[in-house]
Amino acid sequence: MKMRILAIADEESKYYWDYFEKSKLDGIDLIISCGDLSPQYLSFLATYAKVPVLYVHGNHDACYEDTPPEGCICIEDQIYVYRGVRILGLGGSMKYNYGPYQYTDAEMRHRIFKLRLKLQRKGGFDILVAHSPALGINDGDDIPHRGFMGLTELLIDYSPTLFLHGHVHMSYDRNIKREEVYMDTRVINAYERYVFDVEIPDEPSKRGLFFRRQEGDLSLRERRKRKKEKRKEITEPAIARREAKDAEERRAVEEAAARQKEGKNDQQ
Repeated sequence: MKMRILAIADEESKYYWDYFEKSKLDGIDLIISCGDLSPQYLSFLATYAKVPVLYVHGNHDACYEDTPPEGCICIEDQIYVYRGVRILGLGGSMKYNYGPYQYTDAEMRHRIFKLRLKLQRKGGFDILVAHSPALGINDGDDIPHRGFMGLTELLIDYSPTLFLHGHVHMSYDRNIKREEVYMDTRVINAYERYVFDVEIPDEPSKRGLFFRRQEGDLSLRERRKRKKEKRKEITEPAIARREAKDAEERRAVEEAAARQKEGKNDQQ
């Protein structure tokens, strides 16, 4: 089954917001927000779209607590099924200033752990929707934009067809990718707006650690070994980049302190 999706995140698109024409939504089967968007913008799209508007929270969506988007569906910590497609929502970013919708990696893993029965009942999921990227997959080196290892593990364990995220603005760096592939999953950065087609199998596959393997699948032991290898493959470069950035920041602080000290000595 082919589905055309409008994915949005982080910045209200002038194409829809300022220069709207109803025909621009023709052919769209589903709208998914990956967070950090005005609730009025989502409500506006829901008013004119003839399809569901799903959303998760970004780290700048504190206003949703008082003014949630009208006519839209929050899929936080839920598996929402639309036309047989299982969509898992896990919003928020890495915790950096204790604001709302911010989590440590351990807290994100706990959220995922609490979903295990839902995942078992649904037989896994087809699309993962998050605000933050997964660790080592199109994420940043600084704490606010660092990805979650828990999300990476979900991709390893369940091999969903699609992973949508925002948070890392494509305007930050020209090297930030709109799309890439991680293992069997198509990964898309939904910054501002992106329309794409995705092919979803007509018969949903049962994936994850809870299910008996089918012909051609890896055994539980093999999957755990693969998960361990993939975790190492992701975390080691991410840690190396983080340490290099921390060392660079320490050098900058030390150099600034040295210049300040030299200035005081010159004044004396």
